[in-house]
Amino acid sequence: MSTSASSESTILPSNAPAASPHPVKDMVGSGKAWGLCTAVDLHDCNPDLIRDANHIKRYVVELCELIGMKRYGKCQVVNFGEGRVAGYSMVQLISTSLISGHFANETNHAYLDIFSCKGYDPTVVESFSKEFFGARRSVATATLRY
Repeated sequence: MSTSASSESTILPSNAPAASPHPVKDMVGSGKAWGLCTAVDLHDCNPDLIRDANHIKRYVVELCELIGMKRYGKCQVVNFGEGRVAGYSMVQLISTSLISGHFANETNHAYLDIFSCKGYDPTVVESFSKEFFGARRSVATATLRY
């Protein structure tokens, strides 16, 4: 099963039916896949936005509201690393799992992961993330977890 948004999105479910009339978000839940994991790679982001801890925290709040996830505890955003891996890293627990990300200063790329045992629309996550961080290009892969 593969779908494409305006970018290079691919949805690759594991052990799921080859084709389904249902949206991926509806394939998660009791008697279905355990969860959905979406990896979003953002390329050529606005450097000011990925270097701003408050902007990253705001992203988490707005993303959770958009996809209907409940945040659990405070969002951790820490700036560390050297060279190629220097930049902010973020972790936010949600009631159904977690959201994490790393923002690479050297390349102005961001790498986001959203895992939840509650369904959501991966294409919404990708397009929102791309716009929020001013990325020129994005690639997303969503995998159903069983």
